[in-house]
Amino acid sequence: MTFLTLIGLLLAATLVAGYFRMSVTSWTVLTAITLVAGIWYFDAGFITTVLAALVFAVPALFLNLKGVRQQYFTKGFLKFYRKALPELSETEKVALEAGTVYWDAELFTGKPDFKKLHDIDKPELSSDEKEFLAGPVAELCRMLNEHEFNHDKGDMPKEVWDFMMKNKFFAMIIPKRYGGLEFTALGHSAVLQKVSSRSAVAAATIAVPNSLGPAELLLEYGTEEQKDHYLPRLSQGKEIPCFGLTGPSAGSDATSIPDTGVICKKKIDGKEVLGINLNFDKRYITLAPVATVVGLAFQMMDPDGLLGDKKQLGITLALIPRDTKGIDIGRRHLPLDVMFMNGPIRGKDVFIPMDYVIGGQEMIGHGWRMLVECLSVGRAISLPSCSTGGAKMNAFATGAYARIRKQFNLPIGRFEGIEEALCRIAGKTYTSAATATMTALAVDRGEKPAVPSAIAKMHVTDMARDMISDAMDIHGGKGIIMGPKNYLGRAWMGAPIWITVEGANILTRSMIIFGQGAIRCHPYVLKEMEAAHLPDMSESLKKFDKYLFQHMGYTFQNGVRSFFQGLGTWRFDRSPGDKFTKKFYSKITRYSAAFGFAADISMLTLGGSLKKREKTSARLGDVLSHLYMASAVLKRYRDQGNQSADQPIVAWAMHHHFYEIEQALKMLSYNFPSKGVGIFLRRVIFPLGTHELPPGDRLGHKAASLLLSPNETRQRLTDGIDKEESEYHYVAKMNHVLAKVIDTEPLERRILKAIKSGEINEIDPSKQLAQALENDIINKSEFNSLTKVRAEVAEIVAVDDYPFDAFDRTKAQTDDSEQSKVA
Repeated sequence: MTFLTLIGLLLAATLVAGYFRMSVTSWTVLTAITLVAGIWYFDAGFITTVLAALVFAVPALFLNLKGVRQQYFTKGFLKFYRKALPELSETEKVALEAGTVYWDAELFTGKPDFKKLHDIDKPELSSDEKEFLAGPVAELCRMLNEHEFNHDKGDMPKEVWDFMMKNKFFAMIIPKRYGGLEFTALGHSAVLQKVSSRSAVAAATIAVPNSLGPAELLLEYGTEEQKDHYLPRLSQGKEIPCFGLTGPSAGSDATSIPDTGVICKKKIDGKEVLGINLNFDKRYITLAPVATVVGLAFQMMDPDGLLGDKKQLGITLALIPRDTKGIDIGRRHLPLDVMFMNGPIRGKDVFIPMDYVIGGQEMIGHGWRMLVECLSVGRAISLPSCSTGGAKMNAFATGAYARIRKQFNLPIGRFEGIEEALCRIAGKTYTSAATATMTALAVDRGEKPAVPSAIAKMHVTDMARDMISDAMDIHGGKGIIMGPKNYLGRAWMGAPIWITVEGANILTRSMIIFGQGAIRCHPYVLKEMEAAHLPDMSESLKKFDKYLFQHMGYTFQNGVRSFFQGLGTWRFDRSPGDKFTKKFYSKITRYSAAFGFAADISMLTLGGSLKKREKTSARLGDVLSHLYMASAVLKRYRDQGNQSADQPIVAWAMHHHFYEIEQALKMLSYNFPSKGVGIFLRRVIFPLGTHELPPGDRLGHKAASLLLSPNETRQRLTDGIDKEESEYHYVAKMNHVLAKVIDTEPLERRILKAIKSGEINEIDPSKQLAQALENDIINKSEFNSLTKVRAEVAEIVAVDDYPFDAFDRTKAQTDDSEQSKVA
């Protein structure tokens, strides 16, 4: 019995060491002291003491004597590891090596250092960026008429295009020395948020030249001659760029593009010129129909060995003027009736000189790396920012409409069914803004955030789709009747566009977020892989042993922490934050440990097959994503001064993220390919079962109520969008009426009370007001106010109608044909 007690003490000491993340040396000292104290206290006999000492000494010596460990364990395991290690394709290696890690890596540790989160600068725009937003951006917003663009013209008017080019909207990322604006990523994001709050067409048009396009590629990789030629012209609007990557048979599998460039010689003006003969077929290319310069990705081949012995040179990027012979541009796609310029690009036997290759001849074959690195930056800004702008305007509009629109003599926003949707809009808008901002700040820190950009793109666009769906439900018929008064319909129609472009969300969730994160962000996996492939066997064994045992300790520690925190010890962990946020920081730490443990167990048991287990990878990616977004929410709350009025929305968002994290881990364990491993995971991570609940009704009521009237929280939630009243800005007009509706609500209640008491017996609303005036229930001034406000409300809830044959396009075509005959 004494022997078992001593073993129990050793186990307890080991668990304590694991929970507090002690080093091997500290564990050795702690367990030795614990063993000696136990032997003395229980007066253990000689045999018991020897046996207990052996139980302690064997693992202690194994862990502390590196030479012995390497010779008798690590050496054999390294041979097995090299054989078992899945082969990475060249494109996968490039994707893993491209980009950097920052907060996403902390979330893998099991105990994130929140000081690093707090050390990320607060979002602050430069004076130039503020002036641009208050000047050209505000003026552009006054010009935007989304209904006209989409329904009438199928394009933005020439004056809008000219204004954008004159004011350098396409040159936000280009340095001032080339004539650009040289904005920060945060400034770039702020412009897109404001413009997208008014027009998806204008936002998409601005986003592309400042995202994955020639300007960014030239800045990173272009030759000085290419920069000097193109960047000033792009800044001045003399060139409109597009970039062709996706084709009919190469969408998500972009590395399999069939488009080819064959190195050859051709006589031009009597001189033999070394160049490239291109054949390509691209589609879904934004700005293609109006582009003057085309960026192109293709497979470079050298069958005649003009550059060397290698025949297949790899993906290469080039810039080609539109008027180059053989290029076919001009037709358009119709992306769900959202009329931004998008279309196919084709080319047959297009000859270009070698100096059209971005970066020159030395960058031949490096195109995939160039794309991946630039995409991690561009994807971090464009779609998260545009979707956030749309989400904020959605919250701004839907909250106002839900207060103005009445049913059963009550604002519809007061009904619990509507509240359910409103609180989702509020919480997800907060998360979207927080995620987009923190990811933009990473870019400004010099990061190339491959994993955070994938998280931001995928989840912010997904949340935007959820929010527009909720908004449509709340608006009912108002949302489905198209016309100038409908500010939701195009957003509803266009939501799948943003889900699809720059990496389809299914692909991003299933393969990219955890697929890249598991190796890039994990503290040891990439180091182990690199150590295993070192050519010097001695050095390889030494480094592999070091990282392997650090990894084993890390996994054990996360398992211990997951188990005990699942019992509730997370409540006692030291965490930053105030009384309100402390528990949220602690839960991030609790689920970070669970995530780290689940990720390691998954990689250990599934190995290379994890790449094919997309559902498993997706669920692990969901955990990482919600940890990242929850962190972003806490950062936004802190950066905005810990405003107590914002707490209902912040709490809603945090409870939502923790619920989604728990659900992902639960479904991971129940659906794990190995049932036994799944049960083990569940017992370690959830020893007392799962207890997270989605945000409750009371919290949802508080969050939803904040959208229904002008207040500081609503202002902060929707900051950065265009709220200025202008000719085409229906939502701004509606929010102006909102204040009047709230002011007259006491009068409406007075009239309703009079109707119930019988003092007013008219049915017609206008006659009710007249009777109320006649019976001194309201005075003349109040009568005038109510009459005016009711008229404005009627205008808000009104929808558009058209002549019977307004949509007969065959009639329009016949009329055009008849006019042509007359002419």
